[in-house]
Amino acid sequence: MEINKQDIHILIVDDEESIRITFAMFLQREGYGKVSTASTLEEALALINEEHFDLIISDIVLEGATGTELLKYIKQTGVQCPVVMVTGYPNLDSASEAVRLGAFDYISKPVNKETLLRFVRQALKHWRLEMEKSVLQRENEKFRRYLEVIFSSVSDAIITVNQKMEIIQLNNTARRWIGDKATGAVLNLKDLPGAMGEACFLDATRVVENCEVVKEHQVECYKEDGSIRMISLNAAPIQDAVEEFNGAVIVARDITLGLPEQIKNKKIQFHKFTGASSSMQHVYTLIENVGRVDTAVLVTGESGTGKELAAEALHEESPRNERSLVKVDCAAMPEDLLESELFGHRKGAFTGADRDRPGRLLQAHRGTLFLDEIGDISPRMQLRLLRFLQEKTFTPVGQDSPVQVDVRIIAATNVDLKQKVVDGGFREDLYYRLKVVEIELPPLRKRDECIPLLVHFFLATFSKQIGKNIVKVSDQAMDSLVAYGWPGNVRELRHVIERACVFADGSILLKEHFHEDIFASKKNDDSVQQDYSIVATVAGSPGQPQQVTVSGSFKSEEVQIQEALQATGGNKSKAAKLLGIDRSTLYRKMKRYQISA
Repeated sequence: MEINKQDIHILIVDDEESIRITFAMFLQREGYGKVSTASTLEEALALINEEHFDLIISDIVLEGATGTELLKYIKQTGVQCPVVMVTGYPNLDSASEAVRLGAFDYISKPVNKETLLRFVRQALKHWRLEMEKSVLQRENEKFRRYLEVIFSSVSDAIITVNQKMEIIQLNNTARRWIGDKATGAVLNLKDLPGAMGEACFLDATRVVENCEVVKEHQVECYKEDGSIRMISLNAAPIQDAVEEFNGAVIVARDITLGLPEQIKNKKIQFHKFTGASSSMQHVYTLIENVGRVDTAVLVTGESGTGKELAAEALHEESPRNERSLVKVDCAAMPEDLLESELFGHRKGAFTGADRDRPGRLLQAHRGTLFLDEIGDISPRMQLRLLRFLQEKTFTPVGQDSPVQVDVRIIAATNVDLKQKVVDGGFREDLYYRLKVVEIELPPLRKRDECIPLLVHFFLATFSKQIGKNIVKVSDQAMDSLVAYGWPGNVRELRHVIERACVFADGSILLKEHFHEDIFASKKNDDSVQQDYSIVATVAGSPGQPQQVTVSGSFKSEEVQIQEALQATGGNKSKAAKLLGIDRSTLYRKMKRYQISA
């Protein structure tokens, strides 16, 4: 930068008036803006305290003092100004002392005009460069601290390595995810523990060896509480200003985060359940407490809420978890077959019984028997099951002597058993035998905050299964998913996400990837009746499908089934798809409600 002489203020300190006048004249004629003079050390100090100087020229010998005292004062007070010393008796000791105290240089007397002006130019130029360097260093230091703050506080995990895979730096998030104890002694990326460490090493190797950019590598990791953390890894080369390759930077983003504040620090996953709502926290606590107690449990809830998952979790929490969990779908078999399936039979007990067969009760000895859809069993089977619960014994079909087993019973139903007792369709004594403890699973529409968690869980599951790199759902699509009523609950949501992943052609699920029914039908809150509209395509004349719109409000499961069948022209497969349930489930419900196609 060019020095503007008019802005320069110079101080001349000398006890000889002629030298002060001569130096001032030389400098002013050269164009320097302002020149002040002082004849003593005291005058010089007074001026330095009052004004700013860009350069000080001082004799090393002053009346009653020395120029070195002036240098000491300048150094002690932190005055920012170059000083040129003038001496009539130059020697090595005085020169060394002057430089040690901060003098830019010294001039030997006599001093001519050219020498003076040369030293002034050099001192000002050197000082200006030093000031610019100091400012740049301060700015660099400020920028470095700024980057460190960003690096350490960003929510993504950031790891930098050199070409030897030696870790240069980890931010606080990376240390927290990997574990401070693990990262404390780790110097090489290959030594980082866990699935995240292994994935980071593989991605960084691709970057270092091939100078390749790695995008959206999905990795399943586990947190300290045992829940799954879905990580999206991105890795890229680190290059300096001259584009020499120096290493790699890895950025890891937790794509299971972004949780609402009210569900943070809650249990998000429990066994095979995913959800953090208050109702699910209550379910988790019930399962943990009841699982340890060897008593009968009745699991209730709508279809698709996870009753079978609850049975599995209860079994895992129980002392019987090393034994078998035997499952029986009571609604899938006719009465005679169900009796044989549960209690077993002896060879020759009936036509086709060509060998002894142990029943599910015997298979579950010292373990757990899960009876799904218990509300659909016949009165005769209700009586046999009641006797078993009372006596802990049963008699296989075709056998005279009873068999004693140690089995815990977990039953599940999606019907209102209490109302069925009132209506005479279910034994009251069996109802209370099964319902020692009841665990009611909430429908998905009553736990909105769980929907984004489930969406991302299923998204990670299906994108991996079908080999697509789908990492998120658009905000508009997610809003529609949360607003939907989900008559088929979590099972329906699982099918919807799987279908969307099949149709997706990018890394984000958009509204166009979902069936239009998701956006046509809104949530049904039991306390507020909300209208819905279902648009279905049914068979019309050949080559001309007909669209039928069914409007109304969510009232009951029976009404939903009737209207779905009406909308699809009685096609059970299409109706089941429209309701988000399995076809076999639809058949059972039609039989229960006595609905014909």
